[in-house]
Amino acid sequence: MHPILARPGRLAAYIAIWLPLGVLLAALLALQGVLGWIQAVVVALPLSVSYGFLCLSAWYVTGGSPVDRVGPVRVGVTAVIASFLSSAVWLLIARGWMGVVGPLAGWTALPAAFRACAPTFFGFGFLLYLLAMAVSYLAAAFAVSREAERRGLELQVFAREAELRALRAQIDPHFLFNSLQSISALTAVDPAGARRMCLLLADFLRETLSLGARARIPLASELTLARRFLAVEQVRFGPRLQVEIDAGDTEQCDVPPLLLQPLVENAVTHGVAHMLEGGVVRIRAERRGRSLVVTIDNPCDRDRPPGRGTGLGLRNVRERLQGAYGDAAFVRAEETDGRFIVRVELPLRVN
Repeated sequence: MHPILARPGRLAAYIAIWLPLGVLLAALLALQGVLGWIQAVVVALPLSVSYGFLCLSAWYVTGGSPVDRVGPVRVGVTAVIASFLSSAVWLLIARGWMGVVGPLAGWTALPAAFRACAPTFFGFGFLLYLLAMAVSYLAAAFAVSREAERRGLELQVFAREAELRALRAQIDPHFLFNSLQSISALTAVDPAGARRMCLLLADFLRETLSLGARARIPLASELTLARRFLAVEQVRFGPRLQVEIDAGDTEQCDVPPLLLQPLVENAVTHGVAHMLEGGVVRIRAERRGRSLVVTIDNPCDRDRPPGRGTGLGLRNVRERLQGAYGDAAFVRAEETDGRFIVRVELPLRVN
């Protein structure tokens, strides 16, 4: 079905466009001196609307002769032939209409006036059909452009999702490698602790696989994952590793899954693990205006050599936030008074 006929609102607007054209046609007929103004209006308005429906065929003609396939020459020839045929059909309609309305209105000379009006009808119809074809080609080009834009956006979304999945895939082996190292270290000195750590790790990985497949999870679930990870590490470090978590009223805020995991892992692996006395890993979340701010800080060795660690976890978090939120989210890391502080800020979204 023609897109204009598909919706009553479009059809009404289309007919409204042809009414001023009917007035213009009536003016041309009246200025010729063949018809009076009233006669010209009675003849021209219905004929204009009827020709508007004839011009709907231009959409099908242009659809069958796209410029990029048939070339401009063939398009021009097709447009001339279609305009000629359409105008000829309109002349027949005009002749019949004037032959009917003349006797009904008592205008006996009206049918005979058709011969003098025919050139005006034909030229007017010819130009309007060419215009209708031009508009149809423009509409088709616009539709193609919109479709290309839509496909481009879809490709961007697919590429971004693939990038995020790749970044998540980098996080999982990194954590698993460190966890297996911890279990290996415990097997010789504390077999029971190693077994307990294996069970905790299994629970953590099971929940990670469940939540990691989702696009967003509540912060409460993300903090539960962090607690499970820290519970695994506490088996290894014992009282050297202390944990403080304060989520306030932010637990229902949505975040990407496994967002905090690499940061918490860094806090233990590159922070507490290198402190003889251990230390406290603090996780705090709060609302600031329209943003959710999560801060993770841990003790760090002030005398450690520079460049320790690969920076993979922090880089992944930055890239994931950039892919998910663009410039609306960011990560800042700094060292202050013997503590390493990472601050994550992202748009506030509450489930």
